[in-house]
Amino acid sequence: MKEVKRVSFDEIVERRDTDALKYEGLKMIWNNENLIPMWVADMDFRTPDFIIESIKEKCSQGILGYNLPSDNWAESIIEWHKKRYKYTIDKEHLIFMPGVVKGIIFALQTLTEEGDGVMIMPPVYHPFRISIENNNREVVNCPLILEKGHYFINKPLFEEKIKSCKMFILCNPHNPGGRVWTREELEYIDSVCTKNNIIVISDEIHADLTLPGKVSYIYSSISPTAKNNSIVFRAPSKSFNMPGVMSAYCIIENKELRENFKKYVTGNEFDAGHIFSYVSTAAAYTYGEQWLAQLLEYLSDTINFTIDFINKEIPRIKAIKPQASYLIFLDCRELNMTQSELNDFFCNNAGLALSDGEMFGKEGIGFMRMNVGCPRSVVERALRQLKEAYEKL
Repeated sequence: MKEVKRVSFDEIVERRDTDALKYEGLKMIWNNENLIPMWVADMDFRTPDFIIESIKEKCSQGILGYNLPSDNWAESIIEWHKKRYKYTIDKEHLIFMPGVVKGIIFALQTLTEEGDGVMIMPPVYHPFRISIENNNREVVNCPLILEKGHYFINKPLFEEKIKSCKMFILCNPHNPGGRVWTREELEYIDSVCTKNNIIVISDEIHADLTLPGKVSYIYSSISPTAKNNSIVFRAPSKSFNMPGVMSAYCIIENKELRENFKKYVTGNEFDAGHIFSYVSTAAAYTYGEQWLAQLLEYLSDTINFTIDFINKEIPRIKAIKPQASYLIFLDCRELNMTQSELNDFFCNNAGLALSDGEMFGKEGIGFMRMNVGCPRSVVERALRQLKEAYEKL
């Protein structure tokens, strides 16, 4: 294991004028470059040095030619999951993906037909719905229940609606609610989906960001049936702040399912990574354990600070405390604003660029999503601005 020095997550890294979507999007979407950007889900922390070094080493060779997967790409993924999740993955079960959302789209195109029902549980990551609609499949909504500050599965509705579906897309952990599904909940999903012959697509991009005190489970590890009827998508991109590298992978343990899927992605050359994608992933999983532990400690403290501040100073906004990731879903319904008024309040009154809750489905109306994956000083400034705007209501 490479020794990682104590990381300063308090450092302000200048990202303006670097083509960073998080910052350039302020003008495009809000027409205001002076907002604090707390929307798109990347962090404002430096990507770890060992990942940057792996890319520099490739560049130092002097020729950016065609490349094969590095020798330790699959091995690093296998060892990471064995150590972190106590789960063994065979090398042949891994397929490179140019991104998790792209992989989900490939699964829709490969394993369903036009008109097939595909279930999601809103409020949920909006590309699920968009991908289903854009591929002429039917979106089947099974809204989650918000109870005592956390989201739960509506089991009677789930069991009824799944009957009209071919596929279920699970956000594991959940975005935007930050919910880490328990083993019992995943066993329930497995039981119902197996009974109804449903393919489960598990998006686990936030799994490594599970916060202290919670345990995240790989869906396919739940049971032999879960292993047999699922595709699990994972990536180091959120955990190690490298989404621009576009390097993900899927785990498919059912041979027939894997061959059908692989025939499509290989035939269309979707499973070939660029020259930096393999080495950066290998570096993250080989050297990233200590760095990630420090990040999770920092994020946990930031989230606790944010929740305590909002509870005390802005009580009509209820912050849903995430069990994974750096995204906090804010329940603003007690402000009695329309969604348009809510967006205007956060932008023009508080000077903040947050994600509109409605994009996650109509169940997100009255909510906003805040990204606190940034230095504490930025979070403190954002909360002060929000408090000042709140007090003027």
